[in-house]
Amino acid sequence: MDISKLIANTNLDITSSYYLQIATLIKAKIVDGSLTVGEKLPAERELASLFKVSRTTAINAYRHLEKDGYVNIKNGSGTYVSDRYTLENRTNHEIPWPQLLKPYIQSSMTSLMSELMVSNVLADKISLDAGMPDPNYYPIDIFSKLHKDYLKALDPRDFGHIPIHGYEPLRHTITQLLGSEGIKCHSDEVIILSGSQQGLYLTARALIEPGDYVIIQTPTYLGAIQVFQALGARILCLPQREDFPLEILEDYLARYRPKLLYCIPTFRNPNGAVITTGERKRLIQLAARYRLAILEDDPYSNFYYEDVPPTSLKSLDNYGGVIYLSTFSKTLMPGLRLGYMAAHPSLINRIILEKQYIDLHSNNISQWLLDLFIKNGYLEKHLIKMRGIYRNRRNVMADALNSGLKSKLSFHAPQGGFYIWCRINENISSKKLLQEALKMGVSFVPGEAFYATTGEDKEFRLCFSQHDEKVILEGISRLEKAIGKLKKDPFSTSKKEIRPII
Repeated sequence: MDISKLIANTNLDITSSYYLQIATLIKAKIVDGSLTVGEKLPAERELASLFKVSRTTAINAYRHLEKDGYVNIKNGSGTYVSDRYTLENRTNHEIPWPQLLKPYIQSSMTSLMSELMVSNVLADKISLDAGMPDPNYYPIDIFSKLHKDYLKALDPRDFGHIPIHGYEPLRHTITQLLGSEGIKCHSDEVIILSGSQQGLYLTARALIEPGDYVIIQTPTYLGAIQVFQALGARILCLPQREDFPLEILEDYLARYRPKLLYCIPTFRNPNGAVITTGERKRLIQLAARYRLAILEDDPYSNFYYEDVPPTSLKSLDNYGGVIYLSTFSKTLMPGLRLGYMAAHPSLINRIILEKQYIDLHSNNISQWLLDLFIKNGYLEKHLIKMRGIYRNRRNVMADALNSGLKSKLSFHAPQGGFYIWCRINENISSKKLLQEALKMGVSFVPGEAFYATTGEDKEFRLCFSQHDEKVILEGISRLEKAIGKLKKDPFSTSKKEIRPII
């Protein structure tokens, strides 16, 4: 939890002790459940910065809370919300929920995505973090017109329950769409999902048992790492390098016999990498030889800014092992909550069984409108427009980084997608930089989020799709100031690990 959100617009009264006011405020957030048992609170120095008081005042506030049993101060670790208050004030009739919940594998980045979604609503912050399209270009007016023009012709039964695998006209439309991209499939090989994240989760649920091996590229999408970890998979990582490490993959296949390879072949999140056509063909040959299932996540291939990217792995699939997953959250708007999967009918049938336990079926009105949107030719027009907009924003961000931070950061402008992946050349960690950047009013995602194992904390991801050129330039300017501030700060090279607050 970012405590700065909880104390926004809080002004301390100069007529009473600052440390008591801070302690009272934090106590109130613990009592009302905003701060939960076991949650780590900001370090004293950061708390002092949030309230614009001395570090001694912050220390005294925490000591006061500790004396009253609201927090535990662990030397060398930090300050945590105590469970003593909860235990002492619980009635005999309350259900002990923490004891009833089954164990959950939780990494330090588990809450990162939800925190990013919340942080994006803060008006005074420039969010270069969450990978979302620009809300100013959501085609809401077109969807509104389609709804108005076609509503009377809609069969009332379409407002009721529909088949779990989706609205039949949309499934047929997507089959045609995939065919135009070289993926030959029938409608019984396609299922409509409530976003591609659901497809990722359902596929893992259908295939992975605790202890099974799963291969991922590093770095890769945080949501995939979380799903595999939560299901107890043992994750094997392909290292980051210019080419696709086929020889390491083959060693993993022979040594561990993994069930699944998860990859984003085209403009990978977070670094924009692309698997070449030749590597894709050799990957398919290798996967077929070892009967390896491949989950191909493809949210970004429509956003290319140079040459058209290589054809998908699914279009090369000659052994029925590629599971193709895509979404309309990136191409149109996340609020549609629609994605789709194309795979072997045996897997689709199992996914249908798994999906019925989740939501019975995805939103049928959204599916109806999306089908009309595609059939009326609006999708391709929208993609052409957005490619031009995002290409320019990528160029502006890359130029700004080159202009102000060339010696301090290393990066490559991607040929497509939403992100620029940066590496810090200074003796500064990305988490420390994030803390300073937040004070300047700009945010990004630290590189740690995209790795299944801990490593060097020198990388971070910037997203250029959400904001116009003016805001991007201001965001990079603030980032430059944050790096400059840390270079002058003697504490910037501290080895002490600090949890990012985003």
